[in-house]
Amino acid sequence: MRQSLSKVGGLALLATTLMGTGCAKRVATETDPAPESIAAYYPLAVGNQWTYRLDGRDDKPVTVEIVKEQDGYFLDNQGGQLSVDAFGLRDPKRYLLRGPLEAGRGWNNVVSVSSTERYQLVQVGFACQVPAGSFQNCVSVEGRNRVDAQTTLVNTMTFAAGVGLVRVDVATEHAGKRVPQTELELTTFKVAPAGTGVAPAPATN
Repeated sequence: MRQSLSKVGGLALLATTLMGTGCAKRVATETDPAPESIAAYYPLAVGNQWTYRLDGRDDKPVTVEIVKEQDGYFLDNQGGQLSVDAFGLRDPKRYLLRGPLEAGRGWNNVVSVSSTERYQLVQVGFACQVPAGSFQNCVSVEGRNRVDAQTTLVNTMTFAAGVGLVRVDVATEHAGKRVPQTELELTTFKVAPAGTGVAPAPATN
């Protein structure tokens, strides 16, 4: 699982370990959310930066920084690309967060002819705490992808409004048992809201 994490990089921050080609498929027919409501959960601006610790260790931090905007996407120093459109937060292959933000809402991402990722909003509007601080307005998303007939890879991502991705938990499910694989927690960050034209705020501890 550690090797697969290194493939993702960037703003998706190792959360989309499920690799493939293709595009996200829209499956919902509800009224589309305002982009701003989703954008609040991942501020996209050049210079924004997030640092994470891996599996509770502080000796090998992972830092993601947005370095430029190109072709409608914000690109980071890890090779990741993110954008917010009328339906949600996405990379070139999948939606990571979609509205309306209601617990239980789900969507599918078809990333290749043989791979479909299934996402669901688990919690909305709850408080969470990570080394970077306590945040009151958070949402968590669970992404699932079948590795084989018996094993499913599960990514649980927690986003905080005005901050971004604050926590990622990667696990495998086999024969109904979930086994943790990797945990990332936000330790410091500096962000400026998208479109403000102001410099990111100083990093927090």
